[in-house]
Amino acid sequence: MNALEFFQHSAGQWRSQRTTHHLALRRAETGSSIITVEPLGPTDRRIAEICQFHGVEAQLALGGAYITWRGTMEWDRAEEAHQGASIFALVPDGAEQSGESDPSNPSDVQAGRLLRDQGYGEKMPVVGRYHLEAGDRLVLTTDYETLSAVEQFWFVSPNLRVRWSAVKRLGGFVTSSFCTESRLDPALQSPASQSPASQSLESQSLESQFLASQSSDPQPDLQPPALQPLSPSDSLSAASSLKIPDLPLIFGW
Repeated sequence: MNALEFFQHSAGQWRSQRTTHHLALRRAETGSSIITVEPLGPTDRRIAEICQFHGVEAQLALGGAYITWRGTMEWDRAEEAHQGASIFALVPDGAEQSGESDPSNPSDVQAGRLLRDQGYGEKMPVVGRYHLEAGDRLVLTTDYETLSAVEQFWFVSPNLRVRWSAVKRLGGFVTSSFCTESRLDPALQSPASQSPASQSLESQSLESQFLASQSSDPQPDLQPPALQPLSPSDSLSAASSLKIPDLPLIFGW
């Protein structure tokens, strides 16, 4: 599988269940969203436009996707709305070296630049990096002036996808999120796919395994000061001051 095929496999509508860990607060927040992915071919007008904006020749693009999302988070205030749309284009390193994109050559398209019309935490065009790791895990990284973001996602089954992301600010504050995403399109579900109930159980198991693997890593023997309990209003106030806007990494928010 190459990066474009990964996004093609993600075509359709997904329900995302998300847990965000606000590490500075030692608090976790849950949320959900509906994400729609439309793969775009290399000749799509929108791919040409975003390439032109970033000063990249359109024939170098492998393709991309148009993504829309809408969702809610547990600590949302009344005026908050997590919805929007984003377009991105994949420009493989091999294409920039040879002068054209060649999807038939896997080694040429496994890594490259990710051109986007808006970034994470900042509503401005941005260029990131992508690469495909062993096990068909796609990794995306983006650096900004005030923060950096990394995202990794993979398929557990054709209709169940897992996504992990982390965002770090200059001061060292990090937000980490774990999402399990189930396909909603009945026409795109494979006959052998899992039932919604079994997908939900597997999603919970996956997050437990992920968190266990993180906690099993050696940690410095530090004794942090005891935290005073926060009232609901204090929690919302602190979260609002520390939360990074839920703009899309790639698949939605």
